[in-house]
Amino acid sequence: MRDVLSFPFNSEEVIVVASDNSGAIGEKEQDSVKVPYETVSYYSFRVAVMECLSAGAEPFAVTLQNFCGDNAWDRLLKGIKRGAGELGLMDLQITGSTESNFTLHQSAVGLSVLGKKQGKVHTEPIIYTNQANIAVIGSPLVGGELIEREAEAAPLKLFQVINTIDEVLTLPIGSKGILNELNGLFSNMTFKDNDLEGDLDLWKSAGPSTCFAAVYPNKKAEEIRKLAGRYFHILKEGYEK
Repeated sequence: MRDVLSFPFNSEEVIVVASDNSGAIGEKEQDSVKVPYETVSYYSFRVAVMECLSAGAEPFAVTLQNFCGDNAWDRLLKGIKRGAGELGLMDLQITGSTESNFTLHQSAVGLSVLGKKQGKVHTEPIIYTNQANIAVIGSPLVGGELIEREAEAAPLKLFQVINTIDEVLTLPIGSKGILNELNGLFSNMTFKDNDLEGDLDLWKSAGPSTCFAAVYPNKKAEEIRKLAGRYFHILKEGYEK
């Protein structure tokens, strides 16, 4: 199950909405993680846009809810535009609101990405077969360690490229970890730790989707591994038919 809301727009299109939020991360004195507001919005946008793209939608708009104060708005916009630029989304529309009546002691941001896709709302379950390969691209990182080990996070552009390959299913990993996300994806399979290989912590938070799962057939294995390069971590190799 994906972390998106999908509903019909007309007879040919579906609207997909994906959201993210962050708290106590930013430039205020009492924030737990001190980073520029551009970084806060970039990674919040990253989460929501990856979910939107993974669901097969083309993003067209962003709504930003800013609880950091009026003076943070332009820097928050800059982070969103940075992410949009990496994806080539030059026509992305951005709107939102700032809480300016009251001042919070810690930073808080909410963000939603809206996208459109052709077809109808997908309601069929995703079935796992033992011919499927499962890999994680990038490493699960959260909080301060993301700042220190940012080079291990999967690039947004790499996600976009892999997401567009036929017969490849992508799934951004969130705060509940790799195993939780995979077990919410397939309707007929519940993985345990020892069902998957590799050296990644399957329960660790991936924060702002610093990694994503890719599910693909054997014929795509070499292409995925080559594209992912040093970010590639195999979890399960598919059996040949």
